[in-house]
Amino acid sequence: MDNGRRKRLAARRRHNSGENRIALLPKHILFILSFICFVIMFVSYRFPNIVKPVKNVVDAVVSPMQEGINHVGTGIASRIKRHESYEELKAENAELKALLEETTSKARLASQDKYELDALRKLYELDSKYSDFPKVAARIIARESNGWYDIFTIDKGSEDGIQKDMNVIAGNGLVGIVTDVRKNTAVVKSIIDDNSNVSAMISSSGDTCMVSGDMSSLRKNGTIEISMLPKESKVIENEEVVTSHISDRYLSGILIGYIKDIKLDSSNMTKEAVLVPAVDFQKLDEVLIITVLKEKEDL
Repeated sequence: MDNGRRKRLAARRRHNSGENRIALLPKHILFILSFICFVIMFVSYRFPNIVKPVKNVVDAVVSPMQEGINHVGTGIASRIKRHESYEELKAENAELKALLEETTSKARLASQDKYELDALRKLYELDSKYSDFPKVAARIIARESNGWYDIFTIDKGSEDGIQKDMNVIAGNGLVGIVTDVRKNTAVVKSIIDDNSNVSAMISSSGDTCMVSGDMSSLRKNGTIEISMLPKESKVIENEEVVTSHISDRYLSGILIGYIKDIKLDSSNMTKEAVLVPAVDFQKLDEVLIITVLKEKEDL
């Protein structure tokens, strides 16, 4: 038998074998699998003892897998929940922070408004107290760096009618005197400055004395000096001390402060004491300038 014949016989056998094969369509496979599942369900229901060993094997294999899957799933869910909680807390924190800032800002503004209102009320009361004198209100725009208002600058000057030696008041009484005037500003030296001397008198008796600035004593005790008080003076503690009528620059009758610690001086010729200023020289914002000079007042 030659090679050609062999090849033809082999081809014929393969052709016949292919014709004998059964072609399975997808719907046939689905039907078969459904049938098998139905049989398994029927056997499991009718004969549970038969399939029990199989269930045990399946459980032994599948249960660890289920536990692992559950553990991973729980972990992922927990992380997602923590992330969501963190984002919620972050958003709430930002909202609360903004609310706190807004509330703090409103409280600060309210406090500032109250402070300014109180300052204006005191100026109004002071203006009423010395209603015989014309006045101009001014704001302090600069001061010395020592924390006290011993020398400071105001925002009113010659264009506003301010002149040198005009008296300055605030709080409950005398602050000081204008020492230098520019076009739109002026410099004030207060009664607490070491170089300040004010001719004063005891309000109740008219006994004259001298009030001198003393920054060292003011920082330590909150007082400045009183000297040259007559030895026979009957002054008592906490009496009012006002500007004297014999002063050449200060208008008479303006409250300076309150006397205390009265005693004889080292010469035993006069008395000395200390004075608690009527003005808080650490908290000054606005002042009143009396726009009349002493010599003009006396004319």
